[in-house]
Formats: sequence, structure tokens, C-alpha cells
Amino acid sequence: MPFAIYLLGLAVFAQGTSEFMLSGLVPDIAGDLRVSVPAAGALTSAFAVGMIIGAPLMAILSLRWPRRRALLVFLSTFMLVHVIGAVTTSFGVLLATRVVGALANAGFLAVGLATATGMAGPNAKGRAASVLLGGITLACIAGVPAGAVLGQLWGWRAAFWAVAVVSVPAIFAILHSVPAVAPDAAVAGARQELRALYRPRLIVTLLLAALVNGATFCTFTYLAPVITDVSGYDQKWVPALLAIFGLGSFVGVTVAGRMSDAQPMRLLVPGGLALFVGWLLFTLTADHAAAAFLLVFVQGTLSFAVGSTLITRVLYAAGEAPSLGGSYATAALNVGAAVGPLLGGAVIGAGLGYRSPLWVSALLVALAFVTAGLAEAVRRARTDPHRNVSTS
Repeated sequence: MPFAIYLLGLAVFAQGTSEFMLSGLVPDIAGDLRVSVPAAGALTSAFAVGMIIGAPLMAILSLRWPRRRALLVFLSTFMLVHVIGAVTTSFGVLLATRVVGALANAGFLAVGLATATGMAGPNAKGRAASVLLGGITLACIAGVPAGAVLGQLWGWRAAFWAVAVVSVPAIFAILHSVPAVAPDAAVAGARQELRALYRPRLIVTLLLAALVNGATFCTFTYLAPVITDVSGYDQKWVPALLAIFGLGSFVGVTVAGRMSDAQPMRLLVPGGLALFVGWLLFTLTADHAAAAFLLVFVQGTLSFAVGSTLITRVLYAAGEAPSLGGSYATAALNVGAAVGPLLGGAVIGAGLGYRSPLWVSALLVALAFVTAGLAEAVRRARTDPHRNVSTS
């Protein structure tokens, strides 16, 4: 695996820290800016919406750029908006910086996935994607808990400053290590690549990835109040439990990187069933501290193992769109990351309590299974040999 791919993972680490660190900062942001907890949680959804819009848009706009230039522009913009977010006293301005930061993050991740999978070779897309997604999981392990600690010690603004600072070495690393021209520089036109999006197999895989990721973020966004108000942990345990979730997610991405290229179904089917059962168990046992501790790790592992494998299948299904395939995968991730927190905030706002996002997570995974089952039934109906005989 080329070393430059790991440097891209370093930049994704900083961006993943920004996207997920609000899980430990939502109550402080709400109190400081005088908004409700669900409103502060919507900052995560705003970031995700920016990622959804930005992934294909930024990928198309940067098609004519050398990939190193594109990565540098996106990462520099990302760093700048975090400086603005760290000093603003307006919730509206903070919301705007999250959207702009998400656009830059989306462009970086889309171009980064295309660059990494191109450098890794046609049969190692899963391994390359796991390195970049590993940056996200390391953000959950180290970056998000560190952001929570900084928030407890010096306020939530310190976490935004930290993200900006961590981005600086990544800029220099990309400048000196990422090729200015991608290995697959001769790519098809944007219109031809966009047409690949309308293939049924790709659309179904995108939907499954969005549903599984929505289940993950529905609970993860409100994990801090779940473990304090429901499981009974003291506030000081929040960084540790966020790190446990992140450790599980890193294990999940690592497993997916080894299996998703050659044996995806051996992970998707049993892993998906275990993920559904895990959300149900978490819902029923959330008020038991020991069970919650264990299930935070287990669900982190299963969520990212299944989700990462689905993202790899998106990259393979979008094989005729080498430049925009990464944007499809990024959009799938963030449709879930947008819808999940909104659904979680809605059930909390409806007075159903902090346990309710766990129920929604279980329902979203169940919906993914229903969707996969219907898609498989349609595929078999279309290829049924008896049908061909009867019409001959």
C-alpha cells in the first residue's frame, strides 16, 4: 500500500474528528449558544447535508484539477472555517461554518477515495478505502474523546481550535507526498460517470449504506446523554466511552478491509443480523452500566464493519466512474449521517427520552434488511429461467 494513502488517512483523521466530536460537545454548545440540545445536535446533520451536496458537486468541479491541488484547496478551506467556528458567538454562523466545512470535507474525501483506490490498484479498493475510513475511526478513538476532554477543560471552542491545528501537518504531508497527477488521470467525462449512478445494483447498495450509517449516527450523536441519563455514568466517563466506541469502529474497519474485496457477503449477512440484534439489546439494557459499556464497543465494531463493506461495494459497483465513485460513497455515508441525528432528535424532542434513538437505530437496520430482501426478490424474478421458457 503506497505511503501517500496513509497520509490521506491523516487528513481524514482531522476531518473525522470535526464531524464526530459534537457527540461529546452538544450539551456545552447548547448551553453556551442558548439553543436546545436537539438544535445543537442538528449541527451534525448540517455537516452531513453539506457532505451529501458537496461530494458529487466538489468532485465534478475538481475533475480538471491535479488531485494534489484539489486536496490542498479542500483541506485549507476546512481548516479556515474551523478557526471561524472557534471564535464565533452566533449559532447561525457556527451552523454556516459546519456546512462550508462539510463541503470542503466532502470534496477532500471524494477526491481522496478516488486517489487512494487508483494508487492501490483495481483489486484492492477495500484495503485502500479501509485506510481512509480508518482515519475516521481513529478520530473516534482519539480525536473525539480528546475533543470531549478539551471541551470539559477549556470549553467546546478549544476542540475547534485543535482540529484546525491538526490539519496543518496534513497540508504539508499532502504537498510533499501525494502525486500532482493521479495514476488514472485519463478519466471519462462527468456526464458518462454520472450515468453510472442509475444502475440498480449501485442504487440499492447506496441505500443500504445510508440506512446502516443512519442507524449508527442516530445513536452516536446522542451517545453522551444516553450513557449519562440512561446508563447512569458520570459525565467524566463520556470521553472514555466515546473512545470505546471508536476502538470498536477501528476493529470493524480493519476487518472490513481484509474481507470486503473478496468475501463481502461473509461479513454483510451475519454482521448485519448481529448489528440489528445488538441495537435491540442496547435498547433493552441501556439502563445497566456494564451492558451499555460492552454494547458501545460491540455496536461500534459491527456498525463500521458492515458500513465499510457496503461503502467498498459502492466503489466496485461504480467501477465505470473512477473519479466520481468516491463521491457516491461519500454521499451514501452522509445521507445516513444527516437523517440519523434528525430522527434521533425528533424522537427525543417528542418526549420519548434518550433511550429512543436506540429504537430508531434498530428500525433502520431492519429496514435495510427489508430493502435488501426486496431487491434480491426483484433480481431473481427478472432472471427466473422459468419465466424465459414460458414466454418462448
